Amino acid sequence: MSQSIAAEALPQPFGGGFQTDPHAVYSQLREQGSVHRIALPDGSPVWLVTREVDVRQGLADPRLSVNKRHSGTGFKGFSLPPALDANLLNIDADDHLRLRRLVSQGFTARHVEGMRGHIQGAVDALIDRLVERVDSEGRADVVAEFAKPLPLKVIGDLLAVPEADQQRFSGWVSGMLAPTTRDGLVEAIERIHRFLIDLVAQRRAAPGDDILSSLISARDAEDRLTEDELVSLTFLILMAGSENVQHLISNGLLTLITHPDQLAALRARPDLLPEAVEELLRYANPNHTAIRRFATETVEIGGVRIPSGDTVLFALAAAHRDPARYSAPDRFDIGRADKGHLALGHGLHYCLGAPLARMQITLALGALLSRLPLIRLAQPAEELPWTATFRFHALQELPISTDETAS
Repeated sequence: MSQSIAAEALPQPFGGGFQTDPHAVYSQLREQGSVHRIALPDGSPVWLVTREVDVRQGLADPRLSVNKRHSGTGFKGFSLPPALDANLLNIDADDHLRLRRLVSQGFTARHVEGMRGHIQGAVDALIDRLVERVDSEGRADVVAEFAKPLPLKVIGDLLAVPEADQQRFSGWVSGMLAPTTRDGLVEAIERIHRFLIDLVAQRRAAPGDDILSSLISARDAEDRLTEDELVSLTFLILMAGSENVQHLISNGLLTLITHPDQLAALRARPDLLPEAVEELLRYANPNHTAIRRFATETVEIGGVRIPSGDTVLFALAAAHRDPARYSAPDRFDIGRADKGHLALGHGLHYCLGAPLARMQITLALGALLSRLPLIRLAQPAEELPWTATFRFHALQELPISTDETAS
């Protein structure tokens, strides 16, 4: 396909019915071919990869860079100031490994296991409040009361961010990821930028026993990262650590409620919860695409030549429903034998916080199911409000009830 085709002439699959049934759109694209030249809603051209084998290989291909300096005229992602942009999602190879080593100790499986008691305490406190709200008012919003504050509390405590500031930061990130206006996007980015610069300055003046203080020490005493890298790492830890887990908890609970046979099987065998979490990561992952890549040279994917400088998007949502990879891929099955997925990445950019995310999701869903044995939706599933973009699909609200007459 010619690179010279005007963006307005390219297919635009992310409009219309995509918002209500994205998997039907991905299925059609996947059947037509693995790689498609399309236009995003803003008109910028990208290559969209849909089949699992090509998505998996592409995510680990060093010729596909996350660094914007390799980009041509296609989609580049957010335009962020350097103090937010110099993070692991925009850096390759040696620099990526250098930054990853600096922060990885706080996210190893062993270190996360040591946090289990603290995380369980946060889960218990929030579930107490949620249960009280359901008992007193007949319904409660799981997103606002539980799924959103939990990862904010966990990540905020890791960085020693005051609770009031955690809430403000979360609101700005929501405004950045799903802006209603261009001015709103710019304002959200500016507020995040200023907040993090001030946070670093405050912690530098009064260091503590937290990850941010350790990173500042590496910056100031050992000169192992730049000031922009320091602020950017803080931004990434706070943003990714709070947003992704929040949506996985709420999307995951909705999936269980709307699949009563699987919910019943899990209640009968609570020991299967870790297995269920892996299936939820495949089936209900809010991130529909991985972060954009840029071809550093001409690359062939799925038999299609992609010129150097072009932008490539890997459709995780399409890969996770690929019948060439999974048996009955549209079925949610906690007993599925093949638990492999790409929800937490693959290759160099595999999610640093994967052990922490898994623990939070497992403890959160376990508490919801054990403390609310009659949990059900307080309104029809088709009426639930979503934030839906080509990047991610996430619940804005998840009202639940234990009333036998609820929907």
